[in-house]
Amino acid sequence: MASPVQLIVGLGNPGPDYHRSRHNAGADLLEQLATQHQQAFSNTPKFFGLTGRIFSGSSEIRLLIPTTYMNRSGQAVAAMANFYKIPAEAMLVVHDELDLAPGIARLKQGGGHGGHNGLRDIIASLGNNNNFARLRLGIGHPGDAKRVADYVLKRPPVAEAQLIDDAIAASLNVIDDLCQAQWDRAARNLHTAA
Repeated sequence: MASPVQLIVGLGNPGPDYHRSRHNAGADLLEQLATQHQQAFSNTPKFFGLTGRIFSGSSEIRLLIPTTYMNRSGQAVAAMANFYKIPAEAMLVVHDELDLAPGIARLKQGGGHGGHNGLRDIIASLGNNNNFARLRLGIGHPGDAKRVADYVLKRPPVAEAQLIDDAIAASLNVIDDLCQAQWDRAARNLHTAA
């Protein structure tokens, strides 16, 4: 990855009904990241989300959890990116990934939305720019496309939730590398952690 990360976005749905659901894995990671840095989120209506910041070395990194529903995530991302003049190349979007098993986390640079409504809306809201990095947190697949919508909105069983938490913990260990544009080192550490 060429650019240091300036904005980390954690995708999820707002409200207690969705708390700790599979679809909220990205938001869960951001909450843990903020806690790790002893930072709190503020509800920021002009960015349609919860916002915070951390420091990596001397660099300020903005955090965003959209409070729109998943399929309108781009509204929040575009608002913050435009306000702070953050290019897509300097964004990391953390999201749940059906195509990876629980416990697996993978980095990816650019690409399509893969059917993920949050990514689809972000790409559209950035003017069809998909050149942002993704941190994909595996949640597994229910095995039937018709069951996906219900599956992602439910909380996983305890053993599965622990695997997702393990992947989040491994991911948190490489955030500093990503913020410092050490993409190869972050990928090597994360992809061998599982």
